[in-house]
Amino acid sequence: MKHSHVKLSRRSFLRCASGLAASVSIVPGAVLGLNGAPSPNNKLNVACIGVGGRGAASVGGVGGENIVALCDVDRRRANDAKAKHPNAKFYQDFRRMFDEMEKQIDAVTVATPDHTHAVAAMAAIKRNKHVYSEKPLAHCLHETHALVTEARQRRIATQLGNQGHSSDSIRRFCEMIWSGAIGKVQEVHAFCGSQYSKVRELDSVRQPMQVPEGLDWDLWIGPAQFRPYHSAYHPGKWRGWLAFGTGVIGDWVCHVVDPVFWALDLGAPISIQAQVFDYDPKLHAETCPPGTIITYQFPPKGERPPVKLVWYDGTQRPPPPPELQGEKLPSIGAIVVGEQGKILYGSHGAGSCRLIPDEKMVKYRQTEKPPRIEKSPGHFQEWLRACKGGKPAGSNFDYGGPLTDIALLGIIAFRFPGQKLEWDGSNRQFTNFAEANKYIKTDYRKGWTL
Repeated sequence: MKHSHVKLSRRSFLRCASGLAASVSIVPGAVLGLNGAPSPNNKLNVACIGVGGRGAASVGGVGGENIVALCDVDRRRANDAKAKHPNAKFYQDFRRMFDEMEKQIDAVTVATPDHTHAVAAMAAIKRNKHVYSEKPLAHCLHETHALVTEARQRRIATQLGNQGHSSDSIRRFCEMIWSGAIGKVQEVHAFCGSQYSKVRELDSVRQPMQVPEGLDWDLWIGPAQFRPYHSAYHPGKWRGWLAFGTGVIGDWVCHVVDPVFWALDLGAPISIQAQVFDYDPKLHAETCPPGTIITYQFPPKGERPPVKLVWYDGTQRPPPPPELQGEKLPSIGAIVVGEQGKILYGSHGAGSCRLIPDEKMVKYRQTEKPPRIEKSPGHFQEWLRACKGGKPAGSNFDYGGPLTDIALLGIIAFRFPGQKLEWDGSNRQFTNFAEANKYIKTDYRKGWTL
């Protein structure tokens, strides 16, 4: 079949096209068949930034599209992706990739260490490319706000990589809360038993190591302040180092807190206070604590009363509720406390959510109504559909940015143990402790901008 050359502009097309979501106005020419671009399978041209480790899942998630570029600072960790997509051009520096291939790219996935999420995502957004970013969305509060604002203004299709948000279980949990299964929610105790603290490695990293062949260490450092290579950072060990990662709380809040963030429409907290264990924020400032308990207070909204959210990680866990009748808590999950009962769920979208004790769940099932929330086609599919003019993805940056903020506020709080921090979400500043405001924005190394 011969494809005709369509001279209709994107703006004109969108004014005329029916069924396209109003919130996403940038639809790639390769999808629409504009300016001579064929669209035999309605495919996007996708570039993947970060393709080793967790990045492999992003490459796989968009594998049905046209993957035109692969980018990873470590050539060794890109071998599998390159083998699966031999026609994709390979880069180590995403800035060079955009300089050379900007017009050939419709959408971008970002699966780098946390400290480079924002610079990579923003580089794409400012070029009007749709963006899927692994969680957390950013490394500091300034970055989340900047990304959310820019993506909204440009009407970019976005999705945060908290895959549980597209699960059936999170939808069931929301239905349970909205149906009044436990009455009005008063407290949430969310927890993750993982430990990322590097307190015991602080001295060992002072001894530089040889940079492995194939790794561009300067690019891996990116916007962070330079330090010599050490295997304690890369590959895959950066999460506990606060210059690069966001600790357990940054890695897991977007999974574990997501269900209550959605169901209760939590928004921004008004205060945060942290307890830390086996940790001195002055001596151990480079890393996260071995254990934390962080308490957030959320104001009432509509008919919802105030909610207290308590986050536990590492060595700290909430006591098992008596309703479990001796059963152990899962390693990751949350206890949701309402006026008339409790719900226990696991990770990644309220997995295995249930009323406790079990008799209450049996009774609930007898009267459970059909679901009202539309089933998701899948986390990547939601985003790809939005890129092609469909409805916005469920965990787009307008949702995922404020969710990420909960984790980033907790990180600032554990730098000041015991200090209650009062947060003004509208003006994005702490109102009672000026020292904490210094951590809202990270200083970039020369040559890097947001």
